[in-house]
Amino acid sequence: MMTMDDEQEALLKRATEEREMIFNRYALGLDPKNEVDPWENPTFELYHVTDKYGFIHDSRLPDIRDSQEVQRTKIELERDKKWMKMFTSWNIHNEKLRKRVFKGIPDRMRWPAWKKFLNVDESIAANKDIYSRMLSLARKYSTEVRQIDSDVNRQFRDNHAYRQRYSVKQCSLFNVLNAYSIYNPELGYCQGMACVAGVLLLYMQEEEAFWALNTLIVDKKFAMHGLFIEGFPKLQRFLEHHDRIMSKIMRKLHQHFVKNNVDAILYSIKWFFVVFVERIPFSLSLRVWDIFLFEGDRVITAMAITILYLHKHELLRLKDMDSIIEYLQVKLHKNFGYNDDYVVEALERVMKKLKDLKLDVPPPPKTNEFPTKPLGQFIEADIEKKIGRRRSEYTDTEKQVINDVISRQEQNAIEVQSTVSYETSECATGDAYSMKTYQSITSLATSPAISSYSLYSNGFVITNKPFDTDSSYFNFNHNHINDVEEDDDDDVQSVQNTRL
Repeated sequence: MMTMDDEQEALLKRATEEREMIFNRYALGLDPKNEVDPWENPTFELYHVTDKYGFIHDSRLPDIRDSQEVQRTKIELERDKKWMKMFTSWNIHNEKLRKRVFKGIPDRMRWPAWKKFLNVDESIAANKDIYSRMLSLARKYSTEVRQIDSDVNRQFRDNHAYRQRYSVKQCSLFNVLNAYSIYNPELGYCQGMACVAGVLLLYMQEEEAFWALNTLIVDKKFAMHGLFIEGFPKLQRFLEHHDRIMSKIMRKLHQHFVKNNVDAILYSIKWFFVVFVERIPFSLSLRVWDIFLFEGDRVITAMAITILYLHKHELLRLKDMDSIIEYLQVKLHKNFGYNDDYVVEALERVMKKLKDLKLDVPPPPKTNEFPTKPLGQFIEADIEKKIGRRRSEYTDTEKQVINDVISRQEQNAIEVQSTVSYETSECATGDAYSMKTYQSITSLATSPAISSYSLYSNGFVITNKPFDTDSSYFNFNHNHINDVEEDDDDDVQSVQNTRL
């Protein structure tokens, strides 16, 4: 009869063999000897058109470029020259640099610009051979390999770089995530890290992306450690601040969301965790990333408010949770309705106004948002993590996440009910508390792996309906957003900008 020790030994052996098998497949890469299940690899007959970022679309792009595209190309070439000149005398505090970042970094210049913003070359020079050592340790000891393998094959499946199983970029993404789970064992791996590292790898080589990811996680300017660590303390802090801004300068929309049980956690997870990737068009998300890497995490708060301001009237016309969430999670990604330059100009004005109102940054973080243990010091996992045994119940930290979000929703409902009367009293409290919100919270707190926290299973299915291309104007003041005291109906003024 098998004893407890024998069972653990067998499970440990199986986990070791599985890890070795997965690493071997990535080591083989595109070698014909590599075994790839048919469902894992897309059929290349599906390739239709590819944009400048490598993403594949369902409809063909025009064979002939229009005059606007020709002009944009000409402008970008001129900007290339200016950025090349700026690299020779780099000064992060130069006001001209800031203006050019907001105008948009030319795509060919993103590789050197992002590396400078994230101090990549300095990190590599100061940590010689660390990456290769972490990768070697990961091959022997990583407990996250199964989850990372699954996530790698889900990341950017409509992009040439990641589309083919075990392609160069898939292998690089797999290596970076496993190596970082060893380098920062306190954090390990969280699913949102796959998307962040995936974006970096579109513009960087493997080791460069590793150190860029580390800067985003540990540098106080970005501090993504607090987003990805168990309990998601930074997410909670930013959600509370988001609600605070909504209640002060977007009262009507805030009330509308509370009435329809639309908690910010339902629509903003990818806003905060991966800086809007896959929630707005990719070209626009890159512009936001440019500013984020230059300015820091206050950009995320401002961009969230900008999205809601620009689409406020459309959102107010939607009368149930499902249609609101679908609009914010699906439709805006397909067609944002405004060109990228206009949105960035609006973002810059929102950033200025929030700063004037002293709302541009949330309250200071607590110590649990930053690493408390040294980085790069290998810590062997315990037996439970090694064999990948699932937990049967929530940890105290996970329970606290759920309680914090429920408390925040209850407070929102109380504040709204004190200023407005609804035909029904159904708000996001008590029995009326949305099951979708509950499932979203619990999916954040649990995961298939012991220390891999899930971001994407929000507990509901969204259907892909065509975007309603409304030809109306959206009014937005070029100079300011009205003060808090002004009526919410008039807080956005007219400007001559036609929706796309």
